[in-house]
Amino acid sequence: MESESILVLDRCQSVNEDVLPMNKLCHGLHEFQYPQILQEATFCIVVRGARLGQTALSDAMKAGCIPVVLSDTYVMPFSDVLDWKRAAVILNEEDLDQIPSILTSISPAGISSMRKQVKFFWNHYFSSITAITMTTLKVINDRVFPYAATTYDEWNIPQPDPGVTSPLFLPLIPPRSQGFTAVILTYDRVDSLFKVIMEISQTPSLSKVLVVWNNQQKMPPPAAEWPKINKPLKVVQTKENKLSNRFYPYDEIETEAVLAIDDDIIMLTPDELEFGFEVWREFPDRLVGYPGRLHLYDEETGKWKYESEWTNDLSMVLTGAAFYHKYFSHLYTNSMPGNIKNWVDEHMNCEDIAMNFIVSNYTGKAPIKVTPRKKFKCPECTGEQIISADQSHMVERSECITRFADIYGRMPLQTVEFRADPVLYKDPFPEELKRFRDVGSL
Repeated sequence: MESESILVLDRCQSVNEDVLPMNKLCHGLHEFQYPQILQEATFCIVVRGARLGQTALSDAMKAGCIPVVLSDTYVMPFSDVLDWKRAAVILNEEDLDQIPSILTSISPAGISSMRKQVKFFWNHYFSSITAITMTTLKVINDRVFPYAATTYDEWNIPQPDPGVTSPLFLPLIPPRSQGFTAVILTYDRVDSLFKVIMEISQTPSLSKVLVVWNNQQKMPPPAAEWPKINKPLKVVQTKENKLSNRFYPYDEIETEAVLAIDDDIIMLTPDELEFGFEVWREFPDRLVGYPGRLHLYDEETGKWKYESEWTNDLSMVLTGAAFYHKYFSHLYTNSMPGNIKNWVDEHMNCEDIAMNFIVSNYTGKAPIKVTPRKKFKCPECTGEQIISADQSHMVERSECITRFADIYGRMPLQTVEFRADPVLYKDPFPEELKRFRDVGSL
């Protein structure tokens, strides 16, 4: 059964016969580190011996190698609950000479599926003494209480990864007294920028304004020209014009809450911003924003689509004005999967989609839309000046969603039909009884 695709290992001849080698096996004169060599194999043969399964089977599974078990009498561990046909090739001893043809007949998709199953079995049931003990107790529990027994699917089918559990293990909601830091990304729209600063400075919970000056060809205005507000105002100059600079974890951000806001969002009222902050305090692991957007799957093209029309559903909020925990700035900057961050910076688009992806992926939760506002309407902008009005811009955003989902290996965005409004919103109460009065425009 010699073949270039088959490697048969045995004890090394150079080793003293009285000493059992623990980490080396040989093929002729060639030495191999064991069990590390198993990581390079697709299939690992497990044959009958005095200690069948105690080392060879576990070594193969730990290495992610598909076991090929040759034994007429061996009972696979936990075989009354684990379906080993999903993770191993079980053969009779008389089938030894047929192994090459049997294994080559397994498709690449079948091999991939079996390797995932091996990994699942190993991680859940065999990776440690604790795992083996708990599996044994679980089997006993199922026998004692069959009416509450674990199902076949629960034992054998890996459940979809919901994403990492929320990293924000906060026993209390963030204090109101800390407030939020408004981070404004700007390039050259100084007049609009100054208006935004003046508007948001009226928000009671604002703690600081941080302007990210993204223009390397032009210096920021002199300090004397900046608006005079009653909150600290800091300007940082970036070294490169990148959209990702808006989500960088700047040292100047000392609050847990961050409001990312564009330099032309002059339409949000102080009441809308204050209410958005109050909602974020109750849900600090979510993106909390204003206009909502939706991702849809196009059956005809087999791709995802970005939808900006008014619908009952949403799965994203625009980060042209959105609250988030500063922890997600670190994730965006340092832990973004694949080349998403570089792609965003090269194409100058989709940084908000990328932020929605990473937050939903890490929390398994949808963003929260607050107040009825559905669009950011710039009163001084024409259609030609609004980049989102360009059809190619919308097409590229659809491509972003498809690309990002491919990189993540799944679609982390969550769709909801939910909006948070002030308790007395639209109620026929005197205005003086309402805390948030200037809320409601689309």
